Amino acid sequence: MKTHYTFLLFLMFFTTFLNAQEVKDSIVLQREARSLLREGNELYQQEKYTDASVLFKKALEKNASYKKASYNLGNALYQQKNFKEAIPQYEVSAKNTKDKFTKAESFHNIGNTAMEQKQYQQAVDAYKNSLRNNPNDDETRYNLAVAKELLKKEKEKNKDKKDDKKKDNKDKKENKDKKGDKDKKDDKGDKKKDDKNKDQKDGDKDNDQKQKKNPNDQKKNPQKPKPKKGNMTPQQIKQLLESLNNEENKTHKKMNVKKAKGTKVKQEKDW
Repeated sequence: MKTHYTFLLFLMFFTTFLNAQEVKDSIVLQREARSLLREGNELYQQEKYTDASVLFKKALEKNASYKKASYNLGNALYQQKNFKEAIPQYEVSAKNTKDKFTKAESFHNIGNTAMEQKQYQQAVDAYKNSLRNNPNDDETRYNLAVAKELLKKEKEKNKDKKDDKKKDNKDKKENKDKKGDKDKKDDKGDKKKDDKNKDQKDGDKDNDQKQKKNPNDQKKNPQKPKPKKGNMTPQQIKQLLESLNNEENKTHKKMNVKKAKGTKVKQEKDW
């Protein structure tokens, strides 16, 4: 029984010692964090924002819940235009503090960072949260009005783009329909043309067949039909030859005219 009691006393003493050591270590870390914070602030005042960021991060490694280090790190990142990483630091600062003014400042800076990224809806929400914690901040109220105006213009612009897109799609559809109608008309026109050509070919074919069936049929000729051989008597032939000889005695001009037209009378020799 005595041994058991001694063990309990030792355990209590050891636990107390560990707790005391943890407290001591925690105090040491907090002091180191504050020292790093002060050094970082000095660099920040000198506009050495990158070096200041390094020290603020080291301070947070010593004390992760160090809200001042989170807030200052957010400011240093903001000055470097590293807005994407700045916002989470402000959010941590706003979450870990119970002081309304610190919360208001954190949300105000979240709004400013969102504005830099043209995230106007996020900026509006952040400024509203800032005013909930500090309703008397005129700067935040002004920024909220600007953010609302920019958000309104953005929505109108997006609406116009959406309307333009709908109009373009409608125009494209109408043009497509018109093109389809034109293609249909062209197809009909081509079909009619093909039918006409087909009818013409059929007509030509019929004519060819008729000509084959009636080889004795001749096209109408303005000249006199050729006389058949053997229809003229010897006396008539003699008279015709005498008439031709008399023609040769006419003027040279008339003879030349007759020669010029000779190609047309050649077939007359086929009697």
